[in-house]
Amino acid sequence: MSFPQSFLDDLRARVGLADIVGSSVKLIKRGREYSGLCPFHSEKSPSFTVNEQKGFYHCFGCGAHGDVISFLMNTRGLTFVEAVEVLANQVGMDVPKPSREAQEREQKAKTLYEVMEAACAFFERMLRMPEGREGLEYFHRRGLDDKTISDFRLGFAPDNRAALKAALKREDIDEKLMIEAGLLIEPEDSGRQTYDRFRGRVMFPILDRRGRVVAFGGRVMGDAKPKYLNSPDTPLFHKGRLLYGLPQAREAARHDAPIIVTEGYMDVIALHRAGFRGAVAPLGTAVTEEQIGELWKMTNEPVLCLDGDAAGKRAALRAAERALPILRPGKSLLFSILPEGEDPDSLMAGPGGFESFKKIIEQAVPLAELVWRMDVGAHKIDTPERRAALEADINQRISVIADEAVRGQYKSMFTDRIWKLFKGDRGGNGAARGASGGGYQNKKPARGGKRGKNDHFWGPAGKAVPGMSRPPMQKKRDLQDSILLLTLINHPALHDEIGEQLGIYSCADSALDNLRRAVLKLLDDDPGLDSDSIRTHLERDGLSETVLRVVSVDVIAHAAFAKPETPLERARTGWKQVFSMAVSSLEDEEAKYAVRQLAADTSQEEWERFSHRREDLARRRENVFKLDD
Repeated sequence: MSFPQSFLDDLRARVGLADIVGSSVKLIKRGREYSGLCPFHSEKSPSFTVNEQKGFYHCFGCGAHGDVISFLMNTRGLTFVEAVEVLANQVGMDVPKPSREAQEREQKAKTLYEVMEAACAFFERMLRMPEGREGLEYFHRRGLDDKTISDFRLGFAPDNRAALKAALKREDIDEKLMIEAGLLIEPEDSGRQTYDRFRGRVMFPILDRRGRVVAFGGRVMGDAKPKYLNSPDTPLFHKGRLLYGLPQAREAARHDAPIIVTEGYMDVIALHRAGFRGAVAPLGTAVTEEQIGELWKMTNEPVLCLDGDAAGKRAALRAAERALPILRPGKSLLFSILPEGEDPDSLMAGPGGFESFKKIIEQAVPLAELVWRMDVGAHKIDTPERRAALEADINQRISVIADEAVRGQYKSMFTDRIWKLFKGDRGGNGAARGASGGGYQNKKPARGGKRGKNDHFWGPAGKAVPGMSRPPMQKKRDLQDSILLLTLINHPALHDEIGEQLGIYSCADSALDNLRRAVLKLLDDDPGLDSDSIRTHLERDGLSETVLRVVSVDVIAHAAFAKPETPLERARTGWKQVFSMAVSSLEDEEAKYAVRQLAADTSQEEWERFSHRREDLARRRENVFKLDD
């Protein structure tokens, strides 16, 4: 059912977002916004904000975002129509009546849900009957107990062309509805009878976001083909949009469980039994853009858990290619690779399975790293032409990213890494070095110590791709710069005292320097902004990924004074100490570079350049510390 846009706009304008959210979340007013503990995931420090003026809520912890209608849908499990009706009733607005066509579509959908529920109950009963003994034994052999079978509503379709049809007819369900629900097959020859789509198979019901049965997946018991059979697309079901295990994963995501995408129904169930309740699986296809969007509603970085063989590599490439165009700030994918010959189900069944799988998930490879390996591992870089080809391929790969901020960050990172890669190459093949030296570290294989023939793609144990790790001085600079920025974000009252100093300073890392400029501009424009408001604006400006990097545990571990609860005087003292060290480090780096240049070239021209550099450093040092007097 759809409503006129004018009605929805009027409804949102009349309803107080803070009032609706405040009925279930304790909100504290901070500046022009409200903050509180997020209702969508567990947290101890508030990262959930409500902007009444602009009509949206946002959580910096889990990425939840929406308006007053989506808040009711996600917290109370209401449909869009139900949420609209609740809000309209609260403010005394009349809900527009739907057209006859819309009413008929809604009634048909409601009827189809009832048909699917009846079919699911039939399959469940059959599993416990003599006809289903083979199916029940199969589940028991796979290690499933009766509670798990019941929780996932697993069942059995008898090897009979009319068993389900007859059962549903006894419940007065029309045969045309069974066809429309995808339960019966209608032969092209009109003279032949319809027959059950699923026969001689164990049955896995597929649920929508609200836990309603909308489709089935069936695994054959014998050697018949296909081994797995899914429902066709119907008015209730589109296989490219849903995920198996979605309702359970949505609940797990609220408790910060990792969202793990695996390949099969049994993998999902095995992971749930082992405690990984955020496991889901696509429905017989590669992960689609719609499914990635569904994953991002639950978490910022879902983990795709793939086989380590050639098929797993192809699946990773397809997922990466589908994700790149739709990336946006803070939203990406991670990739975990299983040992060859293993799947989550078999891994869990083996000794130490839980710890092995947990380690694999913890060592997940970022999407950016995977994209880098896609191209670098496939190129030689021993000639200018081949290097140019590598650059062209990488630029082409990232050109499809629609979000300008994300595309810019990819461009910046890969430009830096290409420079380091070419600088480190000394004329050899370069491909092996390009695929395994420096960068993201996948420390060791999870089980058995073996890796497959795709090591050049996933990265061998103990090595990583170049350019991901920075030299020690660069790491130190980035840490100091992160501390400076985090302290200001958490203590914006310091802006009056330190804004000028930070204004003439520049961060070594381009992303951090962009963040520095953005924070200063926000506080210059509106000195009254509090910490939560600053983060909201930065998120809106596409800087959430850099903010998350700055607020990391590692930064806090080196500078406890940067925490928001730290007294202002202590934060001020800590900031000035770190700033002094950062400026001194910068001078040392530039002075050493100038000396090296002079040693390599003792001409009068280079001596004059050296003298100018030395004078400039002295002048800059004087200017910076004058501001601190």
